[in-house]
Amino acid sequence: MFKPWMIDELAYAGPEHLDPSFVARYDRKQGYPDPSEDLTVLGEHGVDDSAVVVDLAAGTGQFTLAAARRFRRVVAVDVSPAMQGFLQGRAADAGLSNIDFVRAGFLSYEHVGPPVDAVYTRNALHQLPDFFKAIALDRISGLLRPGGVLRLRDLIYDFQPTEAEAVFDRWFAWATTNPAEGYTVEEYAEHVRTEFSTFRWLLEPMITAAGFRIVQSSFHGSVFGTYTCIKL
Repeated sequence: MFKPWMIDELAYAGPEHLDPSFVARYDRKQGYPDPSEDLTVLGEHGVDDSAVVVDLAAGTGQFTLAAARRFRRVVAVDVSPAMQGFLQGRAADAGLSNIDFVRAGFLSYEHVGPPVDAVYTRNALHQLPDFFKAIALDRISGLLRPGGVLRLRDLIYDFQPTEAEAVFDRWFAWATTNPAEGYTVEEYAEHVRTEFSTFRWLLEPMITAAGFRIVQSSFHGSVFGTYTCIKL
């Protein structure tokens, strides 16, 4: 899908995603997110054990590995060769043979085969500026069968611009002082300055314009959003 106006998603993902030592610490830094709720929600919306599921920006594979134990086939997509290599090793160690590994991003992944049953993505869409978020959401919609499910988790702002200082003060108060254990104040601040988290009242129209119905949304601390969306 290369076009002269297209961005380099690997560059936008950040240089740390090319660093094998960072990748090896990534799960700990993220707090080992438990995918069980996501799997339950997909099941509640008709994604059964015969399903094909795409994990966009699969990272180290917390969701991919769990999904591969539940669904017929999982496609693990990531722009980072370090992330892909790490996940391939984990899948081999787990004896999982129903995972396809594709080095690509939201804007470059080209699916082979019929439309899929579900797409999952966590903490990655914010790496794209809003124009490209809208294109990414439209491409995700094109991957899914009618009635298919998008499960989206990301850093999304659930507040008004005038509330930004107060919200960030509360958010930063939860930061750790040890970057090996989690995210520091400096890392949170860098995210706000250099990445592209957006307001929910801008993101939600993009989701619906891409052909989805939002059936569930929830927020934590006004900065972490979770959406379940159905392809119309």
